[in-house]
Amino acid sequence: QVQLVESGGGLVQPGGSLRLSCAASGSIFRIVTMGWYRQAPGKQRELVATISRGGSTGYGDSVKGRFTISRDNAKNTVYLQMNSLKPEDTAVYYCNARATTYDLESNDYWGQGTQVTVSS
Repeated sequence: QVQLVESGGGLVQPGGSLRLSCAASGSIFRIVTMGWYRQAPGKQRELVATISRGGSTGYGDSVKGRFTISRDNAKNTVYLQMNSLKPEDTAVYYCNARATTYDLESNDYWGQGTQVTVSS
């Protein structure tokens, strides 16, 4: 199996920055795609950003130009640099990985979530 552990959430003022990290561990043969999703109270989980093994990225419309996703394949770690944060960015942020394990099974895995609160 694969475990994802997120870190870096917290409270920040509007206009501030935070950097989230997510490290994957376990019986990993290869991680194809990694990404971040978020869920605010009373809302559906939404895509924030994804990154392929080769470095191709995609972003949700609401974060384009403000957030940057990156990954370190050697460390099985994905990062999310969040700049110019707004109160509407407040949510629980979840790390996602589509991984193939050593038994050659491919599945989606999720972290436990990290709270990001943007407030003055």
